Amino acid sequence: MNTKTIHKNREVRFVLGLAGLACALAVSTMASASEPRSGYEYLQQESREMQDDDFLNPGMQSVDAGAELFNQPGNSGESCGSCHGEDGARLDPQRIAMYPVYDEKLKKPLTLQQRILVEWEERLGNKPLKYDSKEALELEVFVRHLAKGEKVNVQTSGPMEPAYKKGKEIYHTRSGQLDMACTNCHDVYPGQKIRANTLSQGQSNGFPAYRLSNGKINGLQSRFNQCYRQFRAEEMPPGNNDYVALEVYVNARGNGLPIEAPAVRY
Repeated sequence: MNTKTIHKNREVRFVLGLAGLACALAVSTMASASEPRSGYEYLQQESREMQDDDFLNPGMQSVDAGAELFNQPGNSGESCGSCHGEDGARLDPQRIAMYPVYDEKLKKPLTLQQRILVEWEERLGNKPLKYDSKEALELEVFVRHLAKGEKVNVQTSGPMEPAYKKGKEIYHTRSGQLDMACTNCHDVYPGQKIRANTLSQGQSNGFPAYRLSNGKINGLQSRFNQCYRQFRAEEMPPGNNDYVALEVYVNARGNGLPIEAPAVRY
């Protein structure tokens, strides 16, 4: 065997070795992504400490503001607290953890925020609040905080199945100038760096969450738009049917994770 052939064989073995390593890493990454892991696990220690301490967690300001709105009388003379207790004690944490849920009257899934907005308008007689507006998010984070520690438990069968399947399709559909889908970051590369940010699995158990990057409480569907903006895709208005379906799927893929709202995220 001449020297040229030996070198060629070495090159082939080297390339095959790299390919094997890449496949092993891909399989390992996909395997780790198959088990839900909260974004909390990808935070730096300083950010974890901020989230864990109610006095340090800046999202708690929105919880307190939501508590005030919860007990603010509407045009009907009643408040949310009139039915659910001043501190929301008559709300069921397990029920909160199931949202989005199917509404038999409206014949469609409703997110937790949509349920709150329906009650705000129909029962309290108030003017409608815009989805993911400051007040709507304050109410949502107050209510979801009541279920902190409860395991996410979104139903995916029965009347919820079409929305779940639609959300899954959206999650895996490439779009935008960068031709990317949610799955490209959150299923393939969790734990990898993108600039200063560590990619997570994109779990939603901490939402509404306080984002250090923009200094405010962020709704899950507004977060969808932030991602779409990053890969230069067309944004959609929060509260639309496609985003509700996407929220159904994203919440369901985190079934079993504890609710952390308000989480602290980058």
